[in-house]
Amino acid sequence: MIEEEMNLTELDIQENGIDDKGGSWLSCFPESFTSLEVLNFANLSSDINFDALERLVGRCKSMRVLKLNRSVSLEQLQRLLVNAPQLAELGTGSFSEELTFRQYVELESALSNCQNMHTLYGLWDAKGIYLPALYPVCTHLTFLNLSYAALRSDELAKLLAHCPRLKRLWVLDTVEDKGLEAVGLNCPLLEELRVFPADPFDEEIIHGVTEAGFVAVSFGCPRLQYVLYFCRQMTNAAVATIVQNCPDFTHFRLCIMNPGQPDYITNEPMDEAFGAVVKTCTKLQRLSVSGRLTDLTFEYIGRYAKNLETLSVAFAGSSDWGMQCVMGGCSKLRKLEIRDCPFGNAALLSGLEKYESMRSLWMSACNVTMNGCRLLAREMPRLNVEVMKEDGSDDSQADKVYVYRSIAGPRRDAPPSVLTL
Repeated sequence: MIEEEMNLTELDIQENGIDDKGGSWLSCFPESFTSLEVLNFANLSSDINFDALERLVGRCKSMRVLKLNRSVSLEQLQRLLVNAPQLAELGTGSFSEELTFRQYVELESALSNCQNMHTLYGLWDAKGIYLPALYPVCTHLTFLNLSYAALRSDELAKLLAHCPRLKRLWVLDTVEDKGLEAVGLNCPLLEELRVFPADPFDEEIIHGVTEAGFVAVSFGCPRLQYVLYFCRQMTNAAVATIVQNCPDFTHFRLCIMNPGQPDYITNEPMDEAFGAVVKTCTKLQRLSVSGRLTDLTFEYIGRYAKNLETLSVAFAGSSDWGMQCVMGGCSKLRKLEIRDCPFGNAALLSGLEKYESMRSLWMSACNVTMNGCRLLAREMPRLNVEVMKEDGSDDSQADKVYVYRSIAGPRRDAPPSVLTL
């Protein structure tokens, strides 16, 4: 197969489910094969044939993107970089191997020769002692993905001091608010920030980020346009300050991880927080809401979010009126995702005139019934209305509903658990 693909330029298996039976596949590339520009096997779990990888990288002189899995050691990374100083994007393997002083110096030298590199990620299990080796390459970085590196605040601060051009940053919440303060101090050009939970299921976790870190970023990064922020507490006042400092948000995704969490200072719903977002950020295209929310939030969204295309809602709202406000007011809405909300048939049917112009509607664990779904399917025959039933659920309830338009009609590959109406 590979012999027939002598002009292959890109092999990216990042988003695919692979039955990984070992790393011998790298040996299948013939020695005459030199055209590869992108190689990504970061999600593979097995060891790979490093000698074959080293030969492949060495002879593909046009390779721009190399994303390794965690089986590749720091010493092996150094050997690869010596042969590929032209790389623009690098995903390292494990960053925790014990190095001798000579090995560290060689790694630092190899990284400093990568003058074209603008994107860096990987850094699995990174040890702070080796992070200074990255400093020479940080000068040119515009994207730094640390979502696999549980860095402390001081480690992140030292790293960011060398990243003046950074526009995109992904981190774990182990950096805490102090780490985010360093973001505000060192990254004035930042446009995208994503903060992921290191352990989203540990409710007793003592580290993490709060509204203070988010506010600190907003003061130092006025160009911020995209945020995904996982936290365990937030206030209405903090969100209002954040959007006042950064009014150009196009994507605002705030995930307060405790469902139904109110403003922890005032104990009020978080309605005014998202009201401030949609009133201030007129370019908003994607919004994810969380915390304790009443229908007032959705009234604000319907009234002010005129450019909104994607809305994600969970554990929110008071009645069908909330969804009716969104469907009636957001003329550019293309994708709506709802789960664990009190919206029922009236909410579902409020979008009759809108669904054909949307890409999809997803509702799960809401109050929608099978009769409501059948009525939607009857009224809108050009829509695909699919219902997924769970074992032991009430026959009259629609547990999960997926509505989408397709010129091809109902799909033929639906499993038995999916009922197409």
